[in-house]
Amino acid sequence: MSVFIVGLSCVAGAAAIMAAITYFLRKSKSPDEVAGSENNTLSGQVFGIVGGLHAVLIAFILIGLLDNANSTRDESYREADGLIAVDWAAKSLPADARVKIQELTYGYATTVSQKEWPRMADGGNVENLGWTQLEQLSTVVSGVEVSEDWQKSRQQEATEKLWEVYEARQERLNAVSNGGVSPVIWFALALGTLLTVGLPLLFGGTKLRTHIIVVSTLTATLTLLLFAIYQLQNPFTGGAAVGPGAFQSALERLK
Repeated sequence: MSVFIVGLSCVAGAAAIMAAITYFLRKSKSPDEVAGSENNTLSGQVFGIVGGLHAVLIAFILIGLLDNANSTRDESYREADGLIAVDWAAKSLPADARVKIQELTYGYATTVSQKEWPRMADGGNVENLGWTQLEQLSTVVSGVEVSEDWQKSRQQEATEKLWEVYEARQERLNAVSNGGVSPVIWFALALGTLLTVGLPLLFGGTKLRTHIIVVSTLTATLTLLLFAIYQLQNPFTGGAAVGPGAFQSALERLK
């Protein structure tokens, strides 16, 4: 099912539930309680504090998750580009080393795109095959014996680019292990949302239709933000998932 349909269903469902709660609470009050607005000032002050703190919490979490997703996408392209640079630099090396490096770079890109990416999307542990292939690449590159200066410069470049691949790979795997929102933060988000949407139920002096619209709109907005946080927890899955496009493109160029 499309993430947009799921999100719209969650938002509409939460808004409908709060609209029903608001309607029945207003109907259960006496006319004097509905018309009275003595508590509106105090309730409004408390609502401003609670709502403001909750908005700050949501904003910080969303910004952090968005930055993590963008950084993960950039690192995936840096990793793939570094792999291609290693392959290009190897074209200047002796034939036996060149062929071995080309096989290993192609194999590594295949491992990442076809084996590691599905595991990262599921939140599972990535096997050590990718690390093994990089270790083999390092061994081959560093073990090449060359005499020409231009070949030595190509070998040095391959070594530097391979180190960039190492760094970008580690950042990608860290995004999986360090991603997500902790249970404590989810508890704060859930409780803060309930308090934020519950306080307007205490307001009086407004028309029933206006009261329902205000509470439903607030509920829909907060539900939408919580849904966005949930979708952005793992940068490799959800509506804003980082795909293996960088390595799929790399495979086309490494053939």
